[in-house]
Amino acid sequence: MDEPAAFAPTLGRAAEAEFEQGLRPRNLSEFLGQERLLEPLQVMIEAARGRGEPLEHLLFCGMPGLGKTSLALALAREIGAPLKVTSGPALERARDLVGILSGLEPGTLLFIDEIHRMPRAVEEYLYGAMERFQIEFTLDQGVHARLLKLDLEPFTLVGATTREALLTSAFRSRFGHVLHFEPYTAEALERILERSASLLGVDCAPQALRELALHARGVPRIANRLLRRARDVAQVEGRARIDPGVVARTREMLGIDGRGLSRTDLRLLEALARAGGRPVGLKSLAVAVGEAEDSLEEVVEPWLLREGYLERTPQGRVLLERGWKALGLAPPAAEG
Repeated sequence: MDEPAAFAPTLGRAAEAEFEQGLRPRNLSEFLGQERLLEPLQVMIEAARGRGEPLEHLLFCGMPGLGKTSLALALAREIGAPLKVTSGPALERARDLVGILSGLEPGTLLFIDEIHRMPRAVEEYLYGAMERFQIEFTLDQGVHARLLKLDLEPFTLVGATTREALLTSAFRSRFGHVLHFEPYTAEALERILERSASLLGVDCAPQALRELALHARGVPRIANRLLRRARDVAQVEGRARIDPGVVARTREMLGIDGRGLSRTDLRLLEALARAGGRPVGLKSLAVAVGEAEDSLEEVVEPWLLREGYLERTPQGRVLLERGWKALGLAPPAAEG
């Protein structure tokens, strides 16, 4: 069967990765769904330009997939600044950071992902760099030790974290502005999906976009992933358009039910149900579900909490009435 004209030929892995990269917003005007964050940021950009100064240091906080990296990339293009990208785990020693800082061009935007995973000793090296654009380091040891100061080019540090509470207050206070990313509304995700579908050359029915948005858990990364899998299903079935039927078959293929619950979600709810209404600790749940504790806490649970399937208590996680109903079970009778 000839391939429908609406879909491009199958791409190689490198080309597909480049295609996915192309879905990221190229500037702030294309960064959709977080307008509340952009307004103060745009004011800061305009003010910094007027003073001829680098943009103040920024901290991006929020659960994975909400666009922290995408905003950093769009911001660099918006202000026309060189971009240097690294991550907290990659900065194992202070000299790793010194090597990066000493090589920055004037006005560079230094993006550190997972900044909460940076060692404390490395974090402390950043204090002088952020405040005075200067770092101090020691050469030699013992009686021959010398303290040297190195002047740096002015730069803007943008840190991204999913665990803001793990940053020290001294570190957080050195950022000029903290941006808290919230889950996206279904309407915002529809706009993002409409743009992505256009970039991918996919014809998608409005109701199909709505269905994809409703099952994306408020996360653009998940929305775009669902769109690409729906594109695959439509292509294999020889359909020139993604309609609600294609979306439904995509969900079935991925193990997502009509409520948006994945197989992992259901395993988590079932583990809580087996406790008979008693609280269950995170470590025990991670073993029961077969997921890492961090993955459960940062990726799986947030949506289930927002949707009212479970609750976190000081004693552990408990299943709420909606969770019992999702499993087709009745909640245990309250103890008299």
